[in-house]
Amino acid sequence: MKSSDNLAPTEQNKKLRILGVIPARYASTRFPGKPLVEIHGKSMIQRVYEQALKSLKLNEVVVATDDERILMHVTDFGGRALLTSSDHQSGTDRCAEAAEKLPGFEVIINIQGDEPYIDSRQIDLLAACFADNETVLATLIKKIESTEELNNPNSPKVIVNKNSEAIYFSRTPIPYLRGKENQNWLNEHTFYKHIGIYGYRADTLKTITRLPVSLLEKAESLEQLRWIENGYKIKAALTDIETKAIDTPQDLENILKNYDGQDLR
Repeated sequence: MKSSDNLAPTEQNKKLRILGVIPARYASTRFPGKPLVEIHGKSMIQRVYEQALKSLKLNEVVVATDDERILMHVTDFGGRALLTSSDHQSGTDRCAEAAEKLPGFEVIINIQGDEPYIDSRQIDLLAACFADNETVLATLIKKIESTEELNNPNSPKVIVNKNSEAIYFSRTPIPYLRGKENQNWLNEHTFYKHIGIYGYRADTLKTITRLPVSLLEKAESLEQLRWIENGYKIKAALTDIETKAIDTPQDLENILKNYDGQDLR
């Protein structure tokens, strides 16, 4: 599988109207108020927003939040935000409400609100998947480089078919290499981890949020399994760019040490 981070835009892709949505929830269990934490002079949500604006494929970027404080903050720094329901169970649900309130876009890109240094090339790579009319859902994957990452249940793994479509996602290493020692698996097989950014056709997004929670989704706590169980194909584009999410205060401390505040591409 060859990385295509620099896919050239096609005429068809240029014509697509693509909305970037950044779901932002205040009441995080592990890190309340996370979108508003300061990272080298700017809030996390502002950094995500500004990185998204660098995308060559997005026609518009909006923060979708359930909290007035986040809404006001985004407006204050000159961004666009809208208030969404506090009942949503996932960022996908919040994106669906945003798409309903902002009609006229063929594709919606769900940009994680806790990745302050997301590289805009990843957004463009994902958006480029929709140049193919057959693509209704898309995400990114990256080759796993360490055994620690391979065995980390907080880093979901994915296997794909020859058409670069996701077959299954799991918190355990997949596939299982029978007769091989776990510490040698990366020498025997190429494993991929899931990068949690999604793209959806607008009509597909509306439909999948109405599907009931599935058995596999419950088992793994991974919403994309609901889509696979219901027969949807998820295009998986390969990236070689690493992402750094902030889930806990410790993650914030680490990112403050490792990044100097300079904006990325």
